[in-house]
Formats: sequence, structure tokens, C-alpha cells
Amino acid sequence: MTSIPVKDRVRVSQNWRLGRCRQGTLLKWRCGQMPWMQLKDASLYISQANSILAYQFRPDGASLNRRPFRVFAGHDEDVCHFVLADSHIVSAGGDGKIGVHKLHSTFTIKYSAHEQEVNCVDCKGGIIVSGSRDRTAKVWPLASGRLGQCLHTIQTEDRVWSIAISPLLSSFVTGTACCGHFSPLRIWDLNSGQLITHLGSDFPPGAGVLDVMYESPSTLLSCGYDTYVRYWDLRTSVRKCVMEWEEPHDSTLYCLQTDGNHLLATGSSYYGVVRLWDRRQRACLHAFPLTSTPLSSPVYCLRFTTRHLYAALSYNLHILDFQNP
Repeated sequence: MTSIPVKDRVRVSQNWRLGRCRQGTLLKWRCGQMPWMQLKDASLYISQANSILAYQFRPDGASLNRRPFRVFAGHDEDVCHFVLADSHIVSAGGDGKIGVHKLHSTFTIKYSAHEQEVNCVDCKGGIIVSGSRDRTAKVWPLASGRLGQCLHTIQTEDRVWSIAISPLLSSFVTGTACCGHFSPLRIWDLNSGQLITHLGSDFPPGAGVLDVMYESPSTLLSCGYDTYVRYWDLRTSVRKCVMEWEEPHDSTLYCLQTDGNHLLATGSSYYGVVRLWDRRQRACLHAFPLTSTPLSSPVYCLRFTTRHLYAALSYNLHILDFQNP
């Protein structure tokens, strides 16, 4: 924000508050995808089939150069998830493998990690954690000489849909399907692999957690099949969330993002609906349906900057431009 003139800050802030934006399409693809994406500096990284493509933003941030400047390949099946960690991309594949790619060189390595598809992965402080459909979560080192050496295997008794490492690098949280185990949110010790605690109680069967993220070492957000976003504060209680927001149309929530302050954005399972929330209020502020009935698609992933929001759907990458509505 410091690089933006004060007058522009006020104008853009008002556009977010009032839901004033211009909708556009940055990328299209012919076959249906389940894309994941990340932003870094002036670049956008997005998965398509078994590759990750890197695009350069044009100076306005509202358009991309037509051709990707890098393609990270290596998986035999679709990339399910990936993260950017320092100078690496760590990817999770439907082939049961984890890929490690260096951002600024051609170095790529992949290794067998799970017996079934790897649904999620996270990497911080030289440690990789992965979660799979095979009902396990695993801890791996990122060090080049130890890639592929599993440090811990955790039997979760449930398919793992999401995973995140605590900023303190002492623990990690798994979001599971809530079919084989009563709690879809559990926190594990990163050094020993032992269970520390589980979050919440009385979840209905099938209330799986599709996205989870830490905001601080003691606070995290989760969302999933039971249509709620929940805000947890480990300092107050692990059995009850501090705040929750319900998707008003009873749609599964696939993904969420926050600015670390009051803004919360979620992606729903029908009609590509992106919702903006003020965390001080219960009701949704604004909803933006990005697809029509024949092409209804979930929002598989969303990211935002000060001026723009990007949403990845089955056939398109959409943008909401709050700078020039």
C-alpha cells in the first residue's frame, strides 16, 4: 500500500467496500481443469493438467503476457496443489508424487510420496508436509541431499484434503473428509508427528475441510463442505471457533483468502461465486457470480492483491479489477 498514492488508496478502498469492479477473463482453456494458483511479485503461477505455467503480469496488473515464461512439468497426472517456498515450487500430483522445482533454474525432481493422489502440500522452513487420499499425512525434508526421505507418516484415518504449517514451524494442521474420523481439523507436532489436539466438536459426517490457512501462530481459518468459514483462536478454545460465516446459498466453500485484517474472500461450488466478507459482520458484503448456468463451475482457487482479485474456475481464469471499475 505504501507505493500507492493516498488519493488512490481511498478510491480503491471505496471500490472494494461498495463492490465496484470490472470483471474480465485473463486465460481460457478448452478442457475442464481443477486449477490451483499462486502470486509472486509480478508473476502468476497456475496449474493446468500435469504442468505449472508461470505468466508475467503487464504493468497494470489487470492483464497477462500471452505466453508463459516458464513451464514446470514432471507429473504423470494432474497437479492437485502447489506452493511457492523461497526459491522452489513444491507440487502435489494425482500420480502420488511430490515434485520439487527450482524457480530460477531447470532443476526438477519428483519422488513417490503416497499410494494414491497427493491432494495438498505445504512447505515452510525447509520442511514439506503432504496429505493424500490414502488417509495419511507425511513430513519430508526439503534439503537437496534428503529429498524423498520421509521423516514421519501419520495415519489420519481419513482422506486429507488440506494442510498448512504453523508460522512457528512447530506444528501443522490437517483438514480431512470427516468420514472415517469424527474431527476434520487436527493439529500435529511437526517434530514427533504426534497429535496435539483436534479443533471443534459435533461436526456432521462429511463436513470435510477443503481449505485451511494460518493467519498467525495462534489463529487460523477453515472452510469446506459444511458451507461455513470458521475462525479459530487457539488461545481461547480449541473446541469452539471464535467466529463463523455461513454461505447463504448452502454451497460448499472450496477456497478462502484473507488480507490479515477485515477482508475475507471465499470461492463457492456453484456458478463460480466469489463472496467478499467483512469479518466484523455476519452477512456477506458482495457476491460475484462468474459463470452462467450451462457452465457452472466451482471457484477452485482465488488470490487477491490491493487492486485485483483473481479466481480460477474450470475453463477460465477471471479477474475482478477494483482499480478501474
